[in-house]
Amino acid sequence: MSGAGGRARYDVLVLGEVLVEIHADTALREAADGTPARISYSGDALNAAAAAAAAGARTALLAVVGDDELSVPLLRRAAALGVDVSHVRRAPRPNGAYLLSADPDGDRAFVYWRTRSAGSTLSPEHVESWRGLLTGCRALVTSGIAGALSRTSREAVQAAARIVHGAGGHLSYDPNFRPRLTGRAEARELLARIAPLTGLLKTSCPADALALVGTGEPRTAAARYRALGARAVAVTAGAGRLLLDDGTGAARYHPVPVNPAPVDATGAGDCFTGTATARLALGDPLADAVSYGLAAASLSVSGRGGTGRVPDFAETAALAALTRTSGRPSPPA
Repeated sequence: MSGAGGRARYDVLVLGEVLVEIHADTALREAADGTPARISYSGDALNAAAAAAAAGARTALLAVVGDDELSVPLLRRAAALGVDVSHVRRAPRPNGAYLLSADPDGDRAFVYWRTRSAGSTLSPEHVESWRGLLTGCRALVTSGIAGALSRTSREAVQAAARIVHGAGGHLSYDPNFRPRLTGRAEARELLARIAPLTGLLKTSCPADALALVGTGEPRTAAARYRALGARAVAVTAGAGRLLLDDGTGAARYHPVPVNPAPVDATGAGDCFTGTATARLALGDPLADAVSYGLAAASLSVSGRGGTGRVPDFAETAALAALTRTSGRPSPPA
């Protein structure tokens, strides 16, 4: 892995979109004049970066933000979460935003404003300006959301993945299929290009798997993603289990720690990916990195919004250890 013989400048880089988050206190269909709401900051890239930093990795965000009044508090929030924002670029566009309503049972509703956003201007030119960072990092996290924002952002995701892979670094990729952003054919094409470069592919089943590899069965989905070239695949299959297939034996389910006080699951998958990638970059074995990712994701649902609850690694490690002693991974699927 890049940097193994010395000290990489960053353990983890995260390439993608950051968003202004407006959290409504009621169901969106019931929202009326005067409905209370609060502003925060999220987006899959920021969520994953915050989790990676909390897991102990030196982490930087590679993104484009706008020139509106919310850019300053957005970057301030990212820095407060331990993420280096010194490489973030600016564009004379508004920041993307979304309105979120969520309840403890996991029911969520979203309304997005992304058209002509600053984040959608991400391009191969930006990636080229970050080449030195990418060749020197241990790991990169990116996603299908970043690749779906625009033609140039799709090219940027591919370019960054090729650079990191070519330098011997690790790539974590979440296809994160969003039909409002991209068509199934385009998402499948991007997946086919990225999968052979990917060390850890995290995906959901049945949602992503049905759209991208044509199955709602987790074990079959993992096999199909690996057939595309991904070295290891983590498939979330409902709230209580994750299937890990790394090709070294039969795929196995790993238990997801139960959170006794869930509030909002927004960003939990990003928290898993950021945490697991950080621990891989820091040298942990895959199974341990995945268990830490699951623990962090479970803890994260106690907060509102994508970065409302980012657990520190001591808490994550304690929950992972408790889960390992009380519930081993199930037999092969």
